[in-house]
This record gives sequence, structure tokens and C-alpha cells, in this order.
Amino acid sequence: MAKRKKKEKSFSSFLNNPIDFTLLITILLLLSIGLIMVLSASSPSALAKSGDSYAYFSKQLIFAILGIVAMLFISKIDYRFYQKFYIHAFIIAIGLLVLVKLVGREINGAQRWIYVTETLSIQPSELVKLLMILFYAGILMKNRDQLDSYGKGFLKHLCFLAPVIGLLLLEPHFSASVVIIGICSVMMIMAGCKFWHFLATGGTFGIPLLAIIVILEPYRLQRVITFLDPWKDKTGDGWQVIQSLYAIRFTEDYLEQD
Repeated sequence: MAKRKKKEKSFSSFLNNPIDFTLLITILLLLSIGLIMVLSASSPSALAKSGDSYAYFSKQLIFAILGIVAMLFISKIDYRFYQKFYIHAFIIAIGLLVLVKLVGREINGAQRWIYVTETLSIQPSELVKLLMILFYAGILMKNRDQLDSYGKGFLKHLCFLAPVIGLLLLEPHFSASVVIIGICSVMMIMAGCKFWHFLATGGTFGIPLLAIIVILEPYRLQRVITFLDPWKDKTGDGWQVIQSLYAIRFTEDYLEQD
């Protein structure tokens, strides 16, 4: 009888778990803006290629709806449930990055995608971002009493990033590496790691290593140069940056007129 009551309580809490409407509305607004941007940017090329200006938008809309359904379901699960699987999350992340090197398809010199069919593919690095959040949430919670130490707190937990970042750079996927490092670093600081540990280590090793990684690959160096001065190549590498600046300027002019 006691077991039955426990199950009923668990199922009830699953259904009645409150929703953070501020977070929900923020997510829906960002999603809506993203879909509008996709439609605006892709409709001419979609019309030229397929005869349907909504081709790319429709695909993104389907994934957005599926994502909302998944989000609502996952929001009903107690976050402490995931703590049991933080080690599994790390193993799966490493496994996915190894798998993409074994069976992933190379496109434009980068091996980042696993094709399930000719039209359906997954990018493991996107899943790895979520898996690393789960892993660091669990490991930082477990070792929270050691986090103010440089060795056991900072270096120990930073080392878990090494195999993940190494595999990402082999794809190569530099932007995903930077995002994951940023996310995990913020999590470590919020959990209790000392900020000066990051400053000291980053200034001594991180910045020089980053500079070497950028210089060794000509396309990365070119991206940095283009970002600093996109007007040197207005119709080439700098075109996208310049169009972004135009969009910001037009938005400012429109707001000033109103």
C-alpha cells in the first residue's frame, strides 16, 4: 500500500510540476525570431531551388514544434533525476565524437555530420553541448567541497574538457570548442571555482594556445582578420559581416523614425 501511494505521488508531481513562464516566453520569443529570420533569409534561394519559398522554413518549423513538445515533456522531469547519469553523459559525448570521426561525412573539409539517410543527419557536437552541461552539473555537485582549490577544484575539472575539445578540433569544429569551453567555465565559476584561477591560467596558457590554434589554420586567421576589418574584402569574406552591420544600422534608423 505504501509503495502504491509513493507511485501515485510521483506521477502526480510529474503532471503538476510548475512551469517557469518567464523562461518559457523568452524561449518562444527567441524561437519565433529565429524562424522569421530563417524565412527571410532562405525564401529566395528556396524558391529558386525547389519552387517553394517556404521549403527551408517548413523544415525548421517542424523541428521547432517537435522541440517544444520535447521541452514540455522534459520540463516535467525533476532535474535531480539527471544527476544519476552524469558519468554516462560524458561517456556518450566522447563516444559520439569518436563515432563522427569513424563514420561521419566530410563536407568542405570538415567532418562534423553523421548521415542517417541522404536527407536526415545529426551533428554530434550539438548534442555534446547538452551532455557536457549534464556532466559538469553532476561532477561539480559531487566535488563542491573541493572547488576552491586550484589543483583538485580548478585543474581537475578543467582536464575533463581536454578529450572533448581535442576530438572537436580534429573534426575540425573550433566554434563548438569555444562555446563548450565557455559554458563549462561559467558553470565552474558559478559552482565555486575561483575566478582568478581562470585569469591566471588563461593568461599564461589559454591565450597563447588559442593564438597558435588560430595561426596554424589559414582560414581561422582569415576569419579573425575579416572580422577586424571586413571592408578589405567587401564582396568576399567580409560580405556577411558587412550585411550584418547594415541590418543593425537600418534597425537603428527605423527605431529613430518611430
